[in-house]
Amino acid sequence: MRRLIVSEFVTLDGVMEAPGGEDTHPHSGWVFDYMSPEQGQYKVEETLAAETLLIGRVTYESFAGSWPERTGELADQLNTMQKVVVSGTLTDPAWQNTTVLTGDAVKGVAELKAKDGGPILVAGSARLVHTLLDHDLVDELRLMVFPVTIGAGLRVFPDTVRRTPWRRVDSLQFPPGPRVDVYHRA
Repeated sequence: MRRLIVSEFVTLDGVMEAPGGEDTHPHSGWVFDYMSPEQGQYKVEETLAAETLLIGRVTYESFAGSWPERTGELADQLNTMQKVVVSGTLTDPAWQNTTVLTGDAVKGVAELKAKDGGPILVAGSARLVHTLLDHDLVDELRLMVFPVTIGAGLRVFPDTVRRTPWRRVDSLQFPPGPRVDVYHRA
């Protein structure tokens, strides 16, 4: 069984929306005040260790609109790795090595996890992450928490009455303040 890893940039108050300059939030780009080479290298290594990138359509459109034009180790990996987009509207993805998972997302992701292969990495994709968490498909959470609050916005965890225990297995601190907490299902 393949491991499904959700890796998110998140504010101290739990918002994951618009970390990189997207136009969906008035405080878009909130990660830029806290970037460091160490943090960048962590994201490169995390992406290199994954075999498949699983994302929703909105994140796909953002990534496909910027990564194909970039160069470097991270861009090379993102551009060449297998990408699976969960979408009911995307039909002809132009980004290299991209397929679309249509229909029942829960069933499709469960089947993807059951195949042979390396880790599946999820980035962004709030709606998809909520579905994955609600259906116990997430094996590991990597939350890069930034020391800033921005109020309203899309959050990592869905509104639910479910209780899901997690166990913190690692914590890494980066200058000038972001911290990654890694959790496994308890």
